[in-house]
Amino acid sequence: MALLTVEGVSKRFGALSVTEDMSFELHEGDALGIVGPNGAGKTTLLNLIAGDIKPDAGRITFQGNDITSLSAHVRCHRGIGRTSQIPRPFEGLTVFENVLVGSTFGAGGRVTGAARDEVAVAAIEQAGMMQRANTLGSGLTLLERKRLELARALATKPRVLLLDEIAGGLTEAEVLSLVDTINDIRASGVSIVWIEHIVHALLRVVNRMLAINYGRKLIEGKPAEVMASNEVKSVYLGSDA
Repeated sequence: MALLTVEGVSKRFGALSVTEDMSFELHEGDALGIVGPNGAGKTTLLNLIAGDIKPDAGRITFQGNDITSLSAHVRCHRGIGRTSQIPRPFEGLTVFENVLVGSTFGAGGRVTGAARDEVAVAAIEQAGMMQRANTLGSGLTLLERKRLELARALATKPRVLLLDEIAGGLTEAEVLSLVDTINDIRASGVSIVWIEHIVHALLRVVNRMLAINYGRKLIEGKPAEVMASNEVKSVYLGSDA
């Protein structure tokens, strides 16, 4: 049985169709990369999975249960965590206090007291931020803000982690260090859905790839096959060559 299933999901904003009859499965241990040009509907798709918006048609199931009508916080409690494209830390709180928000309100709110603190510390360590644990959110670099996004999401104890262009705006060295962290997260047993424009970063992590354009699936399969597709080349390069 698939861990996460998206079946025939569609979403419109007025006359604009941003997701059209989208279907795919995510299995335990998978890392699925989603690529497409700007405006293809990638972030909308993540928002639909996370519960930030509701589909107009179709169904989303998680661990065999229909979650289509569930709110974002309930999905988080059940094990779907996410990062945002633009990091928004609580700037007046330390890294530890920021992550404590995730460990307090994630995992169904079942973790309390010292155990809650331990979950936060483990998430900070997994995200590579232990040396900055007592630093205010306002004093973090862009890479550190991205890592804090990871730590907060990990503190909710996700089974599936949704990454929204987490490598965007980073230097090449920073991207590679972040890739190492994401690979470690996957190795710990967290399944991943990652949308990203920096394709070479995706290729270091994912075992499957989905290409979309105008809210529709172009092709899904092994990363090398997807990136070699003439359809994908046409979308990115403007030709079939």
